[in-house]
Amino acid sequence: MVSLAANMEWLFTEAGVETAARVRAAGRHGFRDVELWGWREKDLPAVRDAAREAGVRILSVIVDPQLQLTDRGSHEAYLAAVAESVRAADVLGSPNLVVVAGQGRDGVSREDQRAAVVSVLREAAALVPDHLTLLLENLNDRVDHPGTFLTSTIEALDIIDEVGSPRLKLLLDAYHALVMGEDPVDLVGARMSSVGHVQIADVPGRHEPGTGTVDWPELLRSFVAAGYAGPFGLEYMPSGSTEQSLREIERIAAEIS
Repeated sequence: MVSLAANMEWLFTEAGVETAARVRAAGRHGFRDVELWGWREKDLPAVRDAAREAGVRILSVIVDPQLQLTDRGSHEAYLAAVAESVRAADVLGSPNLVVVAGQGRDGVSREDQRAAVVSVLREAAALVPDHLTLLLENLNDRVDHPGTFLTSTIEALDIIDEVGSPRLKLLLDAYHALVMGEDPVDLVGARMSSVGHVQIADVPGRHEPGTGTVDWPELLRSFVAAGYAGPFGLEYMPSGSTEQSLREIERIAAEIS
């Protein structure tokens, strides 16, 4: 069976507002990996201890704060945020830091904005130790992130190639790709080695798999056949309780080898 990772911002909210309590709830359910978003407002030692007690790995956190990589004027502050986020990831034992490009800039050519993104990611990758990986995520601008700069999976992969660091890989969020009309597996193809993590949610609605139009058994099997061997991150908004929302995707995951 394939493995799954639970997003702690949207799943197990029944356990309360504290992330540590949600991590424990995820562990009791049987998850071995969980994902976080921002870290600055969290009690990192408490989350770390909860994860250890529950036998759970904090799979990823974001570089916090998320700044405008398309604007060179933000780069100094962003690199400082990367350095701080590396230390936070080390406290949590997380192997991944998620990065996004930010909003597109009016009046600035796309070529200049892309060059700024490549430049700062190259510097950021140089700050990341060998035990950590930056995950570049492209987003959709049709529903969730109007005006976001990086919407194309292929362009994200090309940026990663241009940066040329083993410390930078792709966070392939299948939900964002599907909203943009992409076939995420076909797009990545032979470049699956550049994918560091995959997240999923159904389309439309960004709820749990089984609520929308996606053929999840086929999509997950396609990822596995293409060489993806990591956990699938469940970054969705449950339409009901967390436990109810997990039934279909856990059934599907159990049947895929």
